[in-house]
Amino acid sequence: MQKITNNIYTETGFRGCNPGFVITTEGVVMIDTPQLPADAIGWRNEISKHGSVRYLINTEPHGDHFTGNYYFEGTVVAHEGTRDVILAASVKQLRERLGQTAPASLSLMEGFSYRPPTITLSQRLTLYVGDHTFQLINLPGHTPYQVAVYIPEERVVFTSDNVFGKVQAWLHQALPYEWLNSLKRIQELKADILVPGHGSICNQSYIPEMSAFIQAWIDAVAAAINQGMSLEEAQNKVSLLDRYPMEKGSEAMAQEVQRMNVARLYEVLKK
Repeated sequence: MQKITNNIYTETGFRGCNPGFVITTEGVVMIDTPQLPADAIGWRNEISKHGSVRYLINTEPHGDHFTGNYYFEGTVVAHEGTRDVILAASVKQLRERLGQTAPASLSLMEGFSYRPPTITLSQRLTLYVGDHTFQLINLPGHTPYQVAVYIPEERVVFTSDNVFGKVQAWLHQALPYEWLNSLKRIQELKADILVPGHGSICNQSYIPEMSAFIQAWIDAVAAAINQGMSLEEAQNKVSLLDRYPMEKGSEAMAQEVQRMNVARLYEVLKK
């Protein structure tokens, strides 16, 4: 766990996203939750040292950001599209997946259910909690429902998966051109610290590098299409694994992620 300001902590070592929390004068506000039950329980124990959870913000519709909601108190807040995804999520499929990847977690899932948000946004929402302001902004990119959480008093923004801190990016549901625009909007925020959805903590100077990586993906798949490659040919040919490593714990998925990225961009660019 890293203390990144006097009131904000985050964790970049969990398998899955980088969850964080903010200590306010009226309780704790969480941003995302760990996906593995053991990590969620450990994170809950740490947070309890700093106060009770008032709000829990989910920044996107992927399970590594919201599966741990079950283990925490507080009002859940997310994009309305994320709420739809959580409501449709299958506990049976989660148990099967954990049985393969983290079987020790199954004993911690007694009574488990997915916990959807009861407050949603479509474009923007502002929470005032104690002496802190939380500006939730829909910034499409990694998915249509990405939400950045900007805390102006701390000059910190939780970017969700629109920023991957020097690790491979997942573009399997991407809106690539909207993503580039959203990165520009993040850069306009008065933030000294960026907490990415995955990878290392960074600052605004990293945004051009992240943008260049997304553009490199677009250019590589566009070139394959222009050369007349079929989707399968492009998936066999295009890879950007030389740019960044896979996030720790997902190394075995390297080739699969590349193929998913190509498939999504091929679909978007063909249109």
